[in-house]
Amino acid sequence: MVKNKKILSLIMTTALMMGTLAGCSGGSKDAATSSSSGGDKTITVWSHMTSESEFPKFQELVEKWGKDKGVKVNCVDDKGKIQEYMQAANSSSAPDIMIGIPHDNLGTFQKAGLLAEVPSGLLDPSKYTSKGPIDAVTIGGKQYGVPYAQETVSLFINKDKVKEVPKSFEELVTKAKEPGVGFSYSVNALFYNLGFLTTQGGYVFKNNNGTLDPNDIGLSNEGAIKGLQFIQDLVIKDKLLAPDTTDDIAKNRFMSGDAAFYISGAWDTASAKAANINYEIAAMPTFGGKNVTTALGVQTAFVAEKSPNKDIAWDLMKYIQDNINPIIIDSGRIPVTKEGVESDAFKANKDMIAFAEQAKYAVPMPNIPEMQAVWTPAGNMLTAMTAGQQDPKTTGEEIVKQIKEGIAQQ
Repeated sequence: MVKNKKILSLIMTTALMMGTLAGCSGGSKDAATSSSSGGDKTITVWSHMTSESEFPKFQELVEKWGKDKGVKVNCVDDKGKIQEYMQAANSSSAPDIMIGIPHDNLGTFQKAGLLAEVPSGLLDPSKYTSKGPIDAVTIGGKQYGVPYAQETVSLFINKDKVKEVPKSFEELVTKAKEPGVGFSYSVNALFYNLGFLTTQGGYVFKNNNGTLDPNDIGLSNEGAIKGLQFIQDLVIKDKLLAPDTTDDIAKNRFMSGDAAFYISGAWDTASAKAANINYEIAAMPTFGGKNVTTALGVQTAFVAEKSPNKDIAWDLMKYIQDNINPIIIDSGRIPVTKEGVESDAFKANKDMIAFAEQAKYAVPMPNIPEMQAVWTPAGNMLTAMTAGQQDPKTTGEEIVKQIKEGIAQQ
């Protein structure tokens, strides 16, 4: 699973093998999007699925659909920058479908008029694990993508040091202060801290029935300040973390056995196994009596607005949506559907169960372009706060002020 904080682009290469008639065999980016020779149709799919194991299985999936429908599928294992789609969208080589796109890119594409609206009825809210996946693809009250995988952070626990999972963060702090226990995470990174800021009523941009308002920023309200105070206390009052604790430092503390509690995502499970840590993963403890609303990242697929084959593309999209779970489960991702997380195949991976449970409470990172103005000021102000240079209230106010300044410059 890929770390999804501040994901604004993914770097990949282009496979150049041409697909067969009804196949999806790593085709060319330069292939025409459609053809009508002899009544045949060609549909082009660009895949940004990042796991090496995913694309071959995705090929097989779409190949079967192509054979059943009599459609030639030109499928590209695209490893260029996601933003290159902006340049290709108006050319003859533009794809009909893109898959493997982090949801926080959708707003930029939608603003440029590059995304087709999802047809009514394709996304059934009752089939998803929470409202988060659909919220992640909703812009201005309309859906512009199909979610298929999700990720968030949870709590890693060294079972040799801690016998019981704390029910609350207040309990965790008390336990972590005991000799030889400890707590670690990337304390100045907004991605890991969003849950503390939003659980008590803070928010990045106000969500008004599916429309995010970049003029209404809730990172300095009472709820957000409670979260900021908790973060600062971890460093200055409780002395559980050094003020310069980065991703690497936090990870090393857990993997070396120095800290018994560690906040991270599924991307660190392989390292925990390699370190021979006797670990357990649990959903986040409560904070202030409420489930922690951690940041949610969602992998999506979409149909291009300028595709000449929208009907066929949406038919393929529905097929992908209905059949992709085995592929993402095998690669260690969390499905967005109840069917996926309740399957025996998913439950066989005990590490992933806790992440799926936490994802029920997670809130999607904002998908509008204005989110790009959030990361840097938030990180800088958190760093100043944990260093003791300013109090939580000032920190929240400065974050909001600098975000507004950044948005004005976009």
